[in-house]
Amino acid sequence: MIQVTKPFLPPRAEFDKYLDGIWERNWLTNNGPLVNELELKLKEYLNVNHLLYMTNGTIAIQIAIKALDLKGEIITTPFSYVATTSSIVWEGCTPVFVDIDPSSLNIDPSKIEAAITPKTSAILATHVYGIPCDIDAIETIAKKHNLKVIYDAAHCFGTKYKGRSVFEYGDVSTTSFHATKLYHTIEGGAVFTTRPELLKKMSYLRNFGHDGPERFADLGINGKNSEFHAAMGLVNLNHIASILESRRTQSLYYDKVLKNLRHERPVVSKHAEFNYAYYPIVLPSEDITLRIVEELNRNWIYPRRYFYPSLDSLPYVKEANLPVTKTVSTRILCLPIYHSLTKEEIDFVARLMLRVQNN
Repeated sequence: MIQVTKPFLPPRAEFDKYLDGIWERNWLTNNGPLVNELELKLKEYLNVNHLLYMTNGTIAIQIAIKALDLKGEIITTPFSYVATTSSIVWEGCTPVFVDIDPSSLNIDPSKIEAAITPKTSAILATHVYGIPCDIDAIETIAKKHNLKVIYDAAHCFGTKYKGRSVFEYGDVSTTSFHATKLYHTIEGGAVFTTRPELLKKMSYLRNFGHDGPERFADLGINGKNSEFHAAMGLVNLNHIASILESRRTQSLYYDKVLKNLRHERPVVSKHAEFNYAYYPIVLPSEDITLRIVEELNRNWIYPRRYFYPSLDSLPYVKEANLPVTKTVSTRILCLPIYHSLTKEEIDFVARLMLRVQNN
């Protein structure tokens, strides 16, 4: 079976060393030493000043919205995972969808200003597949209209924009360390900001609002993560160079073997250093997309229509006029890519796809 992704698992002995320490300390959660060590090492690796390790990427978005005290409407993308939209609704705000750029598949900045109303408080944009948005254009619009900016950077571990970690942009950036991600801590996520006072507020929000054992500084929820998850993160960080290189090598090999397949690929900005987190293709029609999926599934290969459907089709939001998103979401397909995927397996995937096209 060839799945769309498989979690990277390090050598068991490396993880066990951390488990031995957890057993000795009997400190399982509540801001333990491994959580603190992971935060420090992530800051060092990513070259960022501030981050907080979270339960998951969805909680990270929700805390970002809460910390910025957002109300009313939030302009966002319809082409993302459901958590981007559901977090907005969960926090009592209204998502306003703006169509995507047909080249990058990220939110189209040229359409944002037309969607701004007196109720607009922020822009929440996703860096799709680890490809940075047009950050300069978004932040210019945000400053002009006094809007906050949150970036859903769930796919972006290792991605840079203009030489800096993509997590350094916006009022808050969030990410996911879920097991399906390029870098994972089994479950997990993080928030990033360049503003120390905002980081402090989010630290309260992450831990029930605690300011000491018997004091509460703010409203809060349980957004903490455990020592076991931090242990996996610490081990996997030692392997990140190899993980990133294998994704790059596999992506370039896909480019080679699929050169005769009729498809398009998202375009990465010249300002970006891409992490090759996914291998998405846009096929000529939904019909051929479904035929390829059927043929691959018949051979125990499982790509993913990621992202399908357009998020404005969710039952708790209003449908919008989004012609680019509507067509791209029916034709998008993410092909298998993960650390242990072999060239022979990629060849097999490519042969089956070309067979469908040529029949």
